Amino acid sequence: MLTVDLERLKLRSGEHVLDMGCGGGRHAFAALRAGAAVVALDRSDSELKDARAVMGAMVDAGELPSDVGGAVTCGDAHDLPFADETFDRIVASEVLEHIPDDERAITELARVLRPGGRLAVTVPTRWPERVCWALDTDYHDTPGGHVRIYRQPELRAKLERAGLVDRGSHHAHALHSPYWWLKCMVGIDNDRHPAVDRYHDFLTWELTNRPRWTQLLDRALNPIVGKSVVLYSEKPT
Repeated sequence: MLTVDLERLKLRSGEHVLDMGCGGGRHAFAALRAGAAVVALDRSDSELKDARAVMGAMVDAGELPSDVGGAVTCGDAHDLPFADETFDRIVASEVLEHIPDDERAITELARVLRPGGRLAVTVPTRWPERVCWALDTDYHDTPGGHVRIYRQPELRAKLERAGLVDRGSHHAHALHSPYWWLKCMVGIDNDRHPAVDRYHDFLTWELTNRPRWTQLLDRALNPIVGKSVVLYSEKPT
């Protein structure tokens, strides 16, 4: 399940891609399949271990073009361990809301992006996120949790202050917002509640089968209750 549209990112085979705050690595794996050379960066050693294992399995299964490579590295978004203008494309999905100094992280992303390169940033959409915060303080008031709720114009202004140019936006994952509301209603750590289990089963079924009616419903609801907002930016040449 991708949040970023790789076509809108204008990802091409052979480009160098950074997945900053990669988590489980879903965008990194998609970029690898598209023929990009990918670095997946995260602060969590356990997440990176899993991402490395999946990359290895993809190579063993012959899922990747022979001339692409993937790597993982542990690092801090406030001080990225890369030279200036290293990457053609960058993804930072669902990570800035966790970072104390997000403007410094954005400045770092702009620094390592090549002129003419594109950056895709995704964060939780404001009002679905506000519902989660209101329902359960543990959703955000916990180590490693969300430290802010973004207004889209505020995030866009921060990207522009870093020297990046707006290249559009969209919302994603409307069908996932009710899942998080349910979790917050019953307690964010209560994974055994029947309502949460059933909705999780529905999402798993939907992702596996991708029926047309759920895709149309998700597309129609995204502008209203999309769980994430995706902003695309470009570094001027």
